[in-house]
Amino acid sequence: MAKRIAKLERKTLETDIVVEINLDGTGVAELSSGIPFFDHMLDQICRHGLIDISLEAKGDLEIDAHHTVEDIGIALGQALFQAISDKKGITRYGHSYVPLDESLSRVVVDFSGRPALEYFVNFPRHEIGGIDTDLFREFFQALVNNAAINLHIDNIRGTNGHHIAETIFKAFGRAVRMAITHDPCCEGITPSTKGSL
Repeated sequence: MAKRIAKLERKTLETDIVVEINLDGTGVAELSSGIPFFDHMLDQICRHGLIDISLEAKGDLEIDAHHTVEDIGIALGQALFQAISDKKGITRYGHSYVPLDESLSRVVVDFSGRPALEYFVNFPRHEIGGIDTDLFREFFQALVNNAAINLHIDNIRGTNGHHIAETIFKAFGRAVRMAITHDPCCEGITPSTKGSL
């Protein structure tokens, strides 16, 4: 099986990002976004998805975190798209329910080749750990657009913003892990009636 690894750089007037991803890793996270709470959330993707991610981002945080978070989503999405390659033999679909105390979230993903995001999350406050909670949607939208995946995120219940965010990112990692797992019954086969994704 070919190694599913990608490395890329994205540099704009607003951000400078270097990311490396290994889809067949052990959950190693080397993260430096300049936004500690966001690093904590990205770490959940690594740990629960068993995906290794090395990320260094420098952005115009003196303005706010929007450009940095969105551009990290773009870069990670592009890296995921490159690393997954032709998708032959993968399970394609993944889902996960993750609880944390009073919070429960569900994430469902399809490596369909068609970007679409359905995001139903209501945070009880607009800021967690110094980051605007609206930026979580911006991150996932950018990732979806560039990874060409269909992603449904639903927070079913929760009253603590930190718990809600953590269940979303953990569930995303676990759903991706399921979707990219090789299905031994479909070795060398593209999981689509179209013959391509």
